[in-house]
Amino acid sequence: MTDSRTEILEKVRRSLGSASPRSESKSEDEITKHYEAIARDYNHSGKLDLQSRLDLFAERLRDYGASVHRCSGEQLSSVIAKILADRQIHRILVPSGIPASSLTSAAIEFIPGSNNLTYNEMDKMEGVLTACTAAIALTGTILLRHSPTEGSRAITLIPDYHLCVVFENQVVETVPEAIRQMEQSRTLPMTTISGPSATSDIEMTRIKGVHGPRTLDVILAKG
Repeated sequence: MTDSRTEILEKVRRSLGSASPRSESKSEDEITKHYEAIARDYNHSGKLDLQSRLDLFAERLRDYGASVHRCSGEQLSSVIAKILADRQIHRILVPSGIPASSLTSAAIEFIPGSNNLTYNEMDKMEGVLTACTAAIALTGTILLRHSPTEGSRAITLIPDYHLCVVFENQVVETVPEAIRQMEQSRTLPMTTISGPSATSDIEMTRIKGVHGPRTLDVILAKG
């Protein structure tokens, strides 16, 4: 039986291809050929139908401790208002690209999440509402490229609460599918979210909100 160390080293060798990392300097063409020779025998696309894909995505999110709300496009504004009311949130940051038709509650003050806000001002907000670029069912991951509907990286990390709208047609099954979907915006910064922020680095005690919002609500809407 192969021991764990041998198995791990063999996987490293396969990923590096035929060339050794200690070999002499190589030309750009040789580096390109070496890169193209790396085995890529993982799943490049999913096999689940839409409903199974969405169910898997929702299941992963709940496993991570996020709350999931499913609705139609027509119900979106009322669902946003209900979630925020249930959370007793009255002031929330909103990126400039979020359509006004989604922000209809008179009981909630929607604050434009502009670049003029200081970190301290962001920290005093009760939360942030954003859209997303894509989502991965298999890993329960939401991807942000910080477009006008997603806001800056700072406003998605500093407030303690994040309400994210994911449309059904944005959910793919696997990581390679999501990476291909990101190709056109590959020069933009990307934030990946897999549940509320949490860590167990300190004395193996789980602490929420260390690297981002401690509470995540996701609306999975028909688009």
